[in-house]
Amino acid sequence: MKILVAISQTPETTARIAFKNDGTVFDNSGVNFILNPYDEWYALVRALELKEQKGGNVTVIHCGPAVNEVNIRKALAIGADDAVRIDIEPDSAYTVAKQIFEYAKDLNYDIILTGKETIDFNGSSVGAMLAEFLDVPFISLASKLDSSGDKMIVTRDIEGGVEEIEISGPFVLSAAKGLAEQRIPNMRGIMSAKTKPLQVIPPSTVEKLSEHVQFKVPASKSSVKMIAADNMEELVRLLHEEAKVI
Repeated sequence: MKILVAISQTPETTARIAFKNDGTVFDNSGVNFILNPYDEWYALVRALELKEQKGGNVTVIHCGPAVNEVNIRKALAIGADDAVRIDIEPDSAYTVAKQIFEYAKDLNYDIILTGKETIDFNGSSVGAMLAEFLDVPFISLASKLDSSGDKMIVTRDIEGGVEEIEISGPFVLSAAKGLAEQRIPNMRGIMSAKTKPLQVIPPSTVEKLSEHVQFKVPASKSSVKMIAADNMEELVRLLHEEAKVI
């Protein structure tokens, strides 16, 4: 089984979020970057489990500059066989999907896995765009992925229940919580990651369809106002005039 896993890196969850240049650029000074948890814990680990069950190869692919290779090496330490870095500073989900498509279009991957979203932009769109470019099925928010003969059985939560899908490759799937359990790299994996292949390729020419105009940090939460239990008129007034929810 030949599997490709798209990985990205994000600021860790405790990072201070700020912007510079009049809100047009993320200020990454002092920020520690990590592998996006949905890519690492669920997509990558499930790919490795499938390889262990059925044999094959797991490649990770990342769009980003050379400084990001520390997190690519972590994916190799967890168990990926090799890695590809497309040497570009991505500016949109479209760019990322298109770059991965240009790499993967002739390589006949059985499954391409992504996390359901990144924890910084929360766009949840790379997988769907990639599937469209490749003209293959796309399944989003998968919480279980099992093999059954020459087919795969995918389970995902839907409103009011659970949906089960039977599918043959190739296809693209986005991984949600529950698809696998996090793996911590061991010393053997960390040492072997240093010698595993990491191919760096130049980016393809991709039309720029959008751009970030400005980022804004959410307004600070206001202090709590305590209203006496018998003062219903004041509560209604505040909800109407200040909170503007009624």
